[in-house]
Parts: sequence; C-alpha cells; structure tokens
Amino acid sequence: MQITEIYKSLQGESTYAGMPCVFVRLTGCNLRCVWCDTEYSFYGGKKVTPEQVFDEVESLSLAPGLVEITGGEPMLQERELVPLMQRMHEAGYKVLLETSGERPLERVPAGVVKIVDVKCPDSGEGDTFHMENLETLKPHDEVKFVISGRGDYEFARDFTRRHDLAHRVNAVLFSPAFSKDASGARDASNCLLDPQQLAEWMLEDHVSARLALQIHKLIWDPAMKGV
Repeated sequence: MQITEIYKSLQGESTYAGMPCVFVRLTGCNLRCVWCDTEYSFYGGKKVTPEQVFDEVESLSLAPGLVEITGGEPMLQERELVPLMQRMHEAGYKVLLETSGERPLERVPAGVVKIVDVKCPDSGEGDTFHMENLETLKPHDEVKFVISGRGDYEFARDFTRRHDLAHRVNAVLFSPAFSKDASGARDASNCLLDPQQLAEWMLEDHVSARLALQIHKLIWDPAMKGV
C-alpha cells in the first residue's frame, strides 16, 4: 500500500467530529477538486504492507477506537484496503471511509461507515459520483457535500431531495468549502462560502441536512498537516 501519513488527532468532520481518531491517509487521487486541501497526498508517500499499517494504528490507539481511512482517494487501493478495513473492524475499531464515491463501493465491508463526498459543480469534478453507489448506502453511512456558492448549494439540496438521502443514511452534511491556501486565522474568514449564508439557505428551504464545519481548521492553523 502507498501511504502518505498515519497520525492521531481529533476527528474534524462528520457526526464523529470532536472524537479522538487515528487517520490513515492513502496516497493518490484521480480527481482534482479546485479547493482541495490535501494535494500533498497526490504523489509520493511510502510503500508499506497492510500489516504495518495495522500495527501503526494499534501503536497510536490505547484501545480499539475510531479510525478514518482517507486520502487522496483510498478506493484506488481497493485490493489491499478492503481486507485491511475488515481486519480493523473485526479487531473492534470503528472504521470510517472517506471517499468521493467515484469508485464502486459494493466491496466495502458492511461494518465500515462510508462518508461519501459527492462532488458539487464548482469543485471542477461534478458528475463524477458513481450513481450505483446509492444502492450501497447503509443507515450508518453519511453523505457530504462541500459547498462554495449558491450553485453548489442548489445542487446539494436537489440531490438530497431527489434521492431521499435523509431517509437512507445517518446524516447528510453540508460543509462550506475552505480556501486551500488558508492559513493563520482560525475562523470562518477562510471559508469560500460564509457558514451563516449557508445556514440561512438551509433554514429557508427546510433542507434535511446538517451544517458541518471542519473544526480541525478552527482549532489549529488551517494550513497545518497531521491534525
């Protein structure tokens, strides 16, 4: 497996936000979202075995806890990743998989929580979501939309309603995009869309979704890695 980094921090997104979590960031991505804040994971990394990844996760966790598999796009390494996630789940870890949903997800182990980031138009990667993945969603899964403007919001709102996401998954997350060059200020001034504006749109339209802020970018410098 090609791994960019493994580290322990607080979960910054999803309904698990604020919880201690070990992150396993896989190297490589086939998408190029304009606001991407992890471009350093596109190339390089270190080649390790799944056993070494498991051992590193164990060394960072006092007991089986929360683990997020992220990237990049982790499902590009599906052949080795799927059995690794199954092993983690069987060992007692709560495993989260952060994915764009551009790759098929039917082989993801049933116990893994999929957090599917459906790309909005302004990302530059709209229409990349693999629509068949809707049928793989389970009640514990989550769907996220990163939103940078009104057009993205309307796409997310309409997609959520059209596919009845609120009744398919544990949570639908509307997250204002952060500037990928954000640094210094630990506040909403780094968001490409003011969270207050997004909140007002959601309330006006009675959207069955949750406003989600990337709290790790409010706790630490937004440019900091490994958090």
